[in-house]
Amino acid sequence: MTLTVFIRYQIDPFQRDAFEQYARAWLTIIPACGGTVVGYWMPHEGTNRVAFGLISFDSLAAYEGYRARLKADVAGRANFAFAEERRFIVAEERTFLRQVEAAAAPMPTVVTPER
Repeated sequence: MTLTVFIRYQIDPFQRDAFEQYARAWLTIIPACGGTVVGYWMPHEGTNRVAFGLISFDSLAAYEGYRARLKADVAGRANFAFAEERRFIVAEERTFLRQVEAAAAPMPTVVTPER
């Protein structure tokens, strides 16, 4: 089962460029630490202060290992520091999701006509 972390960011709409720089940095940092980046999304039309990031892992244990590696990673720590220094993230929410997978289809029953 794949686990995906859905991150909802409330950002300062006047610092969207700083958030984009922050998100772009994760595109290389996260894979180096063991996560799979599904993507980061920026405001385009409509609400100008909400952004999203999705990162997948093979399991909760894989996520925990990733978190430990991320805390020790020089580039990861620098990116977190950049966000704290510039203060473009107003709030952040994390939701852990699993994908709904199709159930195995039952084998079709073959009916033989009587003779």
